Amino acid sequence: MSTQASPPDRTAQYAELLGVALDAARKAGALLRDGRPADLGVAATKSSQVDVVTEMDIAAEKLITDHIARLRPDDGLLGEEGASRAGSSGVRWVIDPLDGTVNYLYGLPSWSVSIAAELDGEVVVGVVEAPMRGETYQAVLGGGALVNGVQARRRPAPELAQALVGTGFGYVAERRAAQAEVVRTLLPQVRDIRRGGSAAIDLVDVGCGRLDAYYERGLNPWDLAAGDLFAREAGALTGGRPGERASGDLTVAAPAGLFEPLQQRLEELGAWHD
Repeated sequence: MSTQASPPDRTAQYAELLGVALDAARKAGALLRDGRPADLGVAATKSSQVDVVTEMDIAAEKLITDHIARLRPDDGLLGEEGASRAGSSGVRWVIDPLDGTVNYLYGLPSWSVSIAAELDGEVVVGVVEAPMRGETYQAVLGGGALVNGVQARRRPAPELAQALVGTGFGYVAERRAAQAEVVRTLLPQVRDIRRGGSAAIDLVDVGCGRLDAYYERGLNPWDLAAGDLFAREAGALTGGRPGERASGDLTVAAPAGLFEPLQQRLEELGAWHD
């Protein structure tokens, strides 16, 4: 849990933002879980022919953005499926309406809704809703991380050789080839590698102790905003290359004692470039 306390004048504001995020994430999660058509297909592609968008991604983002606009019309928005609006309140919502779209398309259960609220550029609230797990993950800056209302606990740091490490891969062939080379070298040096398919779930799993660590290149702000805050508030460290914050170049999450050697090994392996 973070030791950074919320200023008194921020506590009520954070609580309001958390309430909005929880409501929106739960409604979108229910829509995705209960409204998935049997003949679900690809509506569009993005970075490559295997980087897909479904009609449900679009519907879930509209539900979330309409909900936020109704309650907080002056806030800004940044959504994976195109929602973008400059606000005047100092608050911006960073939204992934369906993280793990390929899993969802194939009927696999590892997908989530990720919603974060930034205040003056800093993420202060994060919610990840995982309907097929029946779990809601929430974090507030300085206020800890909860799973279904229970305090999240990350694992004590093992040695790198005993670490269960999550990762993910991009959808462009050249990037995949580079990422495969990193995994080829790293795999014999850790307990094992897991590839779940939802960055938000991987990050909250570090905070819950279901993974010892996680890394990935190529994440977007909506992929990592909520999960990164959750992992930190659960007691893990997050970052990118040494001395840098988590970013599209590299995102790393692990408890202190494991974070540093893993980050250094990824630096040596060039995990931050294609």
